[in-house]
Amino acid sequence: MEPLQILLMVLVVAGIWFIVELAITARRTRRTMDGVDKTVAELNETLAEARPVVAKLDGAVDELQPAIAKIDPLLSSANVAVDALSANLVEIEGVVRDVSAVTGAAASAGNAVTGVADSATEAARKLFGKIKSAAPAAERAIEGAKAEQEGSEPADGDAPVDEEHAPAAYFTYGDAPQDEAAASDGPQA
Repeated sequence: MEPLQILLMVLVVAGIWFIVELAITARRTRRTMDGVDKTVAELNETLAEARPVVAKLDGAVDELQPAIAKIDPLLSSANVAVDALSANLVEIEGVVRDVSAVTGAAASAGNAVTGVADSATEAARKLFGKIKSAAPAAERAIEGAKAEQEGSEPADGDAPVDEEHAPAAYFTYGDAPQDEAAASDGPQA
């Protein structure tokens, strides 16, 4: 066979192969187009169903426009309110500091008054302690003098006591025998 015949046969086989491939591709394209047609039909149905919803959303957005326009002034007034609140909190903090200072001063004054009252109480206690201790010492001195005149020694209980270390004693007024009886029974109220 001649090369031209071989070439012609190769071209015929290639042409047949091309036609078969073209037919297969056309069939696949047709299937794909059928699928696209179905998808487009479904999409059209979905869009038809969505149109009323979109129209309602459009109306809602149109209704929201005035409200959105009012938000900016509301935010501005909220900003002013927050600034005023911050200023009030700063003033309250100052007042709390002032109250704290006044409370501290009152506590200091109270402590000073307590100190003065304690000092006065202590001074009065010491004064009354000296008066109480001076009376028994004077009484013992008188009894000691009587005992010396009679020539007897005073008993240990009748010895004069140092005024600072003298025990506190209670006094009852009345006759001497009652005083001795009261002393033996204990202090009276």
